[in-house]
Amino acid sequence: MKKWIITLSLTAGVLGLTACNSTNGSGDVVVETKAGDISKDELYNSMKEKYGEQALRELVYEKVLSEKYKVTDEELNEKVDELKEQLGANFELALQQYGYKDEDDLKATFKTGLMQEKAAIKDVKVTEKEVKEYYDNYKPQIKARHILIKVDEDTTAEEAKKKIDEVKKKLNEGGKFEDLATEYSEDPGSAANGGDLGWFGAGQMVPEFEEAAYALDVNEISEPVKSQHGYHVIQTTEKKEKKPFDEMKKDMEYELKVSKIDGATIEKAMERELKDANVKINDKDLKDILKSSTEVKQ
Repeated sequence: MKKWIITLSLTAGVLGLTACNSTNGSGDVVVETKAGDISKDELYNSMKEKYGEQALRELVYEKVLSEKYKVTDEELNEKVDELKEQLGANFELALQQYGYKDEDDLKATFKTGLMQEKAAIKDVKVTEKEVKEYYDNYKPQIKARHILIKVDEDTTAEEAKKKIDEVKKKLNEGGKFEDLATEYSEDPGSAANGGDLGWFGAGQMVPEFEEAAYALDVNEISEPVKSQHGYHVIQTTEKKEKKPFDEMKKDMEYELKVSKIDGATIEKAMERELKDANVKINDKDLKDILKSSTEVKQ
C-alpha cells in the first residue's frame, strides 16, 4: 500500500496551508525576522513547488474514489491484523521505520490503497480455471519460530553445523525453544522474540525453509535445515485451515485479480475515475498534474 500514496501527513500539511491561505488572506505573517517576514503565501508557494503535485494528486484521488468505493472499518482492521500477524512483536518498530505516526495513520494509507485497488480490479479479468488452479496451489499461512546459525566469513558451514547440532541436542533434552533462540539465534529480527517469525505464507521464505516448516506438525521441531542463510532449527507453532473451494472462491477471485494489478492498471483506473468525476484544477501551476504520461509526452 505504501507505494500507492505519499504519507498523509504531508498531504494534510499542504491542504492545511491551502485552507489557511483562502480563509485568512495572503498577507498573514507566519514568521517575523529582522531580515524580513515570511507570509503564508510564501510558505504555501514553497510547499506547492516542492510537494504540491504529489500531494494534490493524492488528495484528488482520495476525494474522487471515496464517492464510489467504500472501505469499511472491518476491512481496515483486517489489513492491520494481517500485518500484525506477519510482523509479530516487530509491528510497532515497522511503523516507525516506514514513517507512520501510529496505527490510525497506517489505516489512512490502507484506506486510500484499498480504494485504488477496488477501482483497478474493474479492469482485471480472471477465469474459473485460473481461480481453481490458484486454490489448488494455495497454502494456508502458518506460524513458526526458528534458531539460525549463520554461515559467513567468520563461520564456516562445518562450524555452523556443529553449533546448530549442539542447539538441537539441548532442545531434545528439554530446553525451551524461545530461551535457546534468544541465547543462540543469529537472526536479529527474531532472536529477541524467542525466534518468532509470525505468520507467513507460500513464497515468503526461502524454499528450503518453507518446505521444512510446512512439513512439520504443530509444535514439532525440525532437524537442522540448511539454506542460503545458514542452518536453522524450526518449530511450526500454528497452522491455518484450508477451507473448501466454494467457501474460498470469492476471496480467491479477488486475491487473484489483485495479484495481476500493476502500475499501468492503476494508472488506467485513475484516468477513468478522474474523467468520470469531471475534475478541473484551477491552479495554473498544477493544472497538468493529472494528465497521464502518454498525454504529457504528446
